[in-house]
Amino acid sequence: MASSGEDTCDDSDAPPAAAPVADSTHLLGFSDEILLHILSHVPSTDLVLNVRRTCRKLAALCLDKSLTHTVLLQKDYEASEDKVKRLVKEIGRDVQQLSMAGCYWLSGATVEHVARCRGLVRVNLSGCPLTSLRLSKVLSALPHLRSLAIDVSPGFDASQLSGECKATLSRVRELKQTLYTPSYGVVPCCTSLEKLLLYFEILDRTREGAVLSGQLMVGQSNVPHYQHLRVFYARLAPGYINQEVVRLYLAVLSDRTPENLHAFLISVPGSFAESGATRNLLESMARNVALDALQLPKSWLNGSALLQHMKFSSPFYFSFSRCALSGGHLLQRVIDGGRDLRSLAGLNLSGCAHCLAPDCLLRKAEDDIDPAILEALVAACPNLRHLNLSAAHHHSPEGPGQHLCQLLARLPRLRSLSLPVCAVADSPPRADRAPVPPAMRAVPRGFGKKVRIGVPSVPFPGPAGPQPSSVFWSLLKNVPFLDRLELIGSNFSSAMPRNEPAIRNSLPPCSRAQSVGDAEVAAIGQLAFLRHLTLAQLPSILTGSGLVSIGLQCQQLQSLSLAHLGLMGKVVYMSGLSDMLKHCKRLKDLRLEQPYFSANAQFFQALSQCSALQRLCLVSRSGTLQPEAVLAFMARCLRVVVCHLFTGESLSTCRSLQQALLRSFQAERPALNVVVFPLLHEGLTDVIRDVPMVHLDEVTLFKSRVAEEPPNLWW
Repeated sequence: MASSGEDTCDDSDAPPAAAPVADSTHLLGFSDEILLHILSHVPSTDLVLNVRRTCRKLAALCLDKSLTHTVLLQKDYEASEDKVKRLVKEIGRDVQQLSMAGCYWLSGATVEHVARCRGLVRVNLSGCPLTSLRLSKVLSALPHLRSLAIDVSPGFDASQLSGECKATLSRVRELKQTLYTPSYGVVPCCTSLEKLLLYFEILDRTREGAVLSGQLMVGQSNVPHYQHLRVFYARLAPGYINQEVVRLYLAVLSDRTPENLHAFLISVPGSFAESGATRNLLESMARNVALDALQLPKSWLNGSALLQHMKFSSPFYFSFSRCALSGGHLLQRVIDGGRDLRSLAGLNLSGCAHCLAPDCLLRKAEDDIDPAILEALVAACPNLRHLNLSAAHHHSPEGPGQHLCQLLARLPRLRSLSLPVCAVADSPPRADRAPVPPAMRAVPRGFGKKVRIGVPSVPFPGPAGPQPSSVFWSLLKNVPFLDRLELIGSNFSSAMPRNEPAIRNSLPPCSRAQSVGDAEVAAIGQLAFLRHLTLAQLPSILTGSGLVSIGLQCQQLQSLSLAHLGLMGKVVYMSGLSDMLKHCKRLKDLRLEQPYFSANAQFFQALSQCSALQRLCLVSRSGTLQPEAVLAFMARCLRVVVCHLFTGESLSTCRSLQQALLRSFQAERPALNVVVFPLLHEGLTDVIRDVPMVHLDEVTLFKSRVAEEPPNLWW
């Protein structure tokens, strides 16, 4: 049975009192309701093709409508072509909601079998290979479809869509479209759209070097129909071509703003110049609609009084990421504008260097925040669940109750939180304090005498032991249900950006981050429900003892991203990391970025104990790896389907290892995706473009994911 089924039957986490019951009661003795709940955690392919054949009772339960109504194949990496075809044949007539998002390993011919699920109301085919003709055939057979997600790839031709296909599209109310080529895709056919999500992933140049132009789509006779639109969301990858194309989508909106529009979100990296059409659009929205969610490019908000004129009904999401928004503007235009923000669930202030200061004219980025602004924000938004304050220096002044962590502790409903490392430091360094001994800050390199680094004892949180008094410990104690936590250095930038050569140099960490070390990391162990953790640019990590605390206590941890911990020239926390990994039995994704990392047998031996691991990404500019250790690791960890290794090894070594991995494991792992490549090689960009988007976006590239988009944006 697949991983989720095994996790359900794992007795290691069961309380002792439950043991006698489990010994005396057969599984089939439970009520149907309990059995259906258990079976709901089993992948659909296992449920229908394996579990159903064990006995008559399970055969009937496995075909219950509550289990066959929705089929989720995304990240079911064991769903082979044959399994998917058999699954559709067995229960296709009962399926109403189907997600094959990111099933890049399935052929177009297999995806075409979706046409047999004639009762489908929702289908997600993002990441699946589909030509225009195959898409037409599938959609022509789905008369009840109301929600659709697809990719639009080079070669897409809307003229190949049949009349039946266009009739289906005319009834679609929700569309998620990922564009890899300049095109309207199927948007002009969707005349009843209420929700439109657009992801622009168009590269400026083709693989052959030809320059693309957004004007390729101007000649189309049809234009989008937005009159019923309620949600408009656009996320752009870097590149001018994506900006050109999104302007053509927005041009229609600027002519007539839909009166029912309640969410308008545009996520753009870098600058995106405002035009006459976009100004008209914003002015029209300010006059005619009341929004619940808003995100705009930073250049559209900087220096603008737009926020003062915008009307909001019951806002649930704001993103002002990278905007030059001062705390004074935040108070005046958002908090004190007579708006009720108790409904606000998500707030993204990442990269807003001055959002917690009265103004940004005379202030330096490293100056202390104004606690009164944050206090007003917390009081106005008491139900926040997702808050992002990363990519800025938020330094707290001294004084009781003035610290950022103490104020955020008043938000007990938080489920995800992203903070700069310097923001959790207890207090600013003072001139009258003795400096930290050099031996505690750095380990000399070269042939000098080795310095012994003491291992600080890190207290474990719990009623039996002493409770640490740091403000960070107190914050995490008051937000016990955090699902995702990010601590990211204010000056951190990944060596692997999008669509560009690797970055060779990085900025030094903030001076206040020097006081955040193993003890503070150990505080994270309090979060029993934590599933996603990111730690980046913590220079004072010495032994990794805090990581061990997390491994022991955060038993729900599924994804872990570590970058630039401790010293840049030497990995001194390897022993702690190895001990941590031994306890991460539910870890599925690991991303590790460290300039001088040795991916040796010790590391892969420890990683092999992560029995649920599926995806691994290692980024090390001057790092090394042992091919034999990688092969042995892949042989032991049977569920690993993504192995991305970007190191300082030679191109020939990388190619040889990649070929060996594919040759050894491709046949038995249909979703296997292996990339082994020198990080600083000039051909990195071409290699990256071949990585499936689901892995590139979730694992390979580093980014903050807290409040990245509104909650529940797509099903």
